[in-house]
Amino acid sequence: MPEARSIAQTLRHRQTAAEARLWSALRNGRLNGWKFRRQFPVGGAVADFACLAARLVVEVDGATHGSDVERSSDARRTEMLMRCGFEVLRIDNDDVAANLEGVRETILAAIERRTTI
Repeated sequence: MPEARSIAQTLRHRQTAAEARLWSALRNGRLNGWKFRRQFPVGGAVADFACLAARLVVEVDGATHGSDVERSSDARRTEMLMRCGFEVLRIDNDDVAANLEGVRETILAAIERRTTI
């Protein structure tokens, strides 16, 4: 886990524009009081954002995630995160840029699904 923690620290300083924009909308409980962690180590991987209380991971995917190799890698990461008890929500960079409020609503709906009895 020390390696994942080190990678997470590096990624926090090298976030994409979409990750920075979404983090600004999520940090400090800005999404209805839900606490998120960014670049959070989970099971040997590093999740872009994680809401531990809802066991939700939000991954922000750019253009490189469209290749067959990246889709396969994303599928393996998703399976691993699910085995750790997380739901994985994948959001496109362009959606964060063009429709941040819609992205926030999508994330909030996923949290509500995960936490409603």
